[in-house]
Amino acid sequence: MFTTRASSVPVSVALLMAMAVGCSKSHEVASLPASSAAAQKQVVEVIPVKRQDLIETLTVVGSMAANESAEIRPEIAGLVREILFAEGGAVKKGQVLLKIDDEELRSQFAQVEARYQLAELNVARSDSLGDMRSIPQSEIDRLHSEFAVSKAERALLRTRLEKMAVKAPFDGIVGSRVISPGDYVTASSAITTLDDLSRMKVDFQVPERFLGKVNKGTTFLVRARALDADTEVRGEVYFVSSIIDRNTRSSEVKGLLHDPPAVLKPGMFANIELVLDVRRNALTVPEGSILISPTGSQVIAVRDQGGEKVAEFVPVEIGLRTRGLAEVTPTGGALAENDSIVASGVGALILYPGARLEPRPLRAEFRVGD
Repeated sequence: MFTTRASSVPVSVALLMAMAVGCSKSHEVASLPASSAAAQKQVVEVIPVKRQDLIETLTVVGSMAANESAEIRPEIAGLVREILFAEGGAVKKGQVLLKIDDEELRSQFAQVEARYQLAELNVARSDSLGDMRSIPQSEIDRLHSEFAVSKAERALLRTRLEKMAVKAPFDGIVGSRVISPGDYVTASSAITTLDDLSRMKVDFQVPERFLGKVNKGTTFLVRARALDADTEVRGEVYFVSSIIDRNTRSSEVKGLLHDPPAVLKPGMFANIELVLDVRRNALTVPEGSILISPTGSQVIAVRDQGGEKVAEFVPVEIGLRTRGLAEVTPTGGALAENDSIVASGVGALILYPGARLEPRPLRAEFRVGD
């Protein structure tokens, strides 16, 4: 499930009426009764225009996973002689976890070692006799071949002996074991699991329309039920699939969490908040202060005129929208930081360019971005 976070200040019914009135022809404004237009002030709630950083985010659901995870199995079949790990304990790379009985292999290695030593001596003698031409070259070649064979057999048995001790492939935490000393294991027998929790991976899906803003290095926040409400865990994207799933129209994305809290476990679900875009020092207004008319978007600025507060309709172009705020760029007239704009009204308002206003601060429950 994919969600985006956004909220807005309620627009008064009176401001909706202002869209029609504000865009009406000048002779219609002039037809209003002079006494009501000049004497009555409209009470409006205002808020200052702010410059601030806007961050566009996308929230998706992801799944936690260990940095590395392996199911430990023996490479050679045999009888379990000794188990050298504690369930749930930490182990280091190369640490012996289990030993398989190797008495038979050691006996075979002793035989091969004896043949190897004899072949080595024979080669040394043949080389010495060969220098004096006391032995045929064919005999020298045969002895060298026997030495090479015994050397290979010796190396093979030594490798098999090393594999009788099952070792940890990386640092991590071992899981439960399903075998005991005396069990006979084969290459298909699972001994335990090993998970590297020094870092955590998170796997999630991103809809195709947002993929252009998600790249290697994109940052995100992780929120999970196991975490405190004020705990922020940051991560970084390291993989974006080049394939889009036909069924979900989304692509697989993976990220890494460095030094994750211990409460985060592989298999947990988490909410992932991706940072898609950052607009630095943008001119922002609440979304609810923007009026949409046939001629375009506009905001109502409060201006000083002859000691009175009057309304000025300023056309704007809307940029990034997020969390109840919108980035605006004036396309006609002036709009600067700290200028007061109408955010919502009290009662039935009729606003038009030049209307006299009685501004009041916007109520706290309607403020966004503070």
